[in-house]
Amino acid sequence: MPMSRFGRLFDRFRPADGAAPPPVAAAGEIRWVIAGLGNPGEQYRRSRHNTGFMVVERLAAAHGAQIAKRKFSGLYGEARTGGAILMLVAPQTFYNRSGECVAGMLGYFKVPLERLIVVHDEMDLPAGQLRVKRGGGDAGNRGVRSIAESVGKEFVRVRVGIGHPAGHLGDIDWVLAPYGRDELRGAEEIFDRAGEAVAAVIGDGLARAMNRYNQRA
Repeated sequence: MPMSRFGRLFDRFRPADGAAPPPVAAAGEIRWVIAGLGNPGEQYRRSRHNTGFMVVERLAAAHGAQIAKRKFSGLYGEARTGGAILMLVAPQTFYNRSGECVAGMLGYFKVPLERLIVVHDEMDLPAGQLRVKRGGGDAGNRGVRSIAESVGKEFVRVRVGIGHPAGHLGDIDWVLAPYGRDELRGAEEIFDRAGEAVAAVIGDGLARAMNRYNQRA
């Protein structure tokens, strides 16, 4: 049987001879990759486009993990919960090239596409709303597009609403603008809820997570 495109992709990231193999999960543990999208650099640290970063950072803190290890142009940390290993990933390739890092992580750690969860900001949702889904179009989100082009579309997405630009701001200025101090305090609640949605996908399955979190705020 010919090797699938995804299988060939995994081969690209197998360790070279003499390189350390990836750590092996303990018996009964299942590894997931949770990738939060954003841009590296202090100037973007609290921007709306870095919502995905902020969600995985809060997930890491909740599990006593740090997103500090480097691999495949990304930062990642590991947390264990309920028989699952969470690979919490923050690609450092800039938003529009997120697929490069995510593809490397999936291939190296041998994580199938169905156990990839991508957390990202979504202008088409009002601020404070979440949507959980698998697959579908990218709605113009170039980070999601990069991942879909690199590994395929059938991954789970946790979409965190940031709304459309206020006033005369264009889309780019809006997503790259930082959350205001008061706005960020309010946003932290939705960041935590997004983290809970990630946990629900892993612990309860996609259908139950969608039923619970695809509600109006």
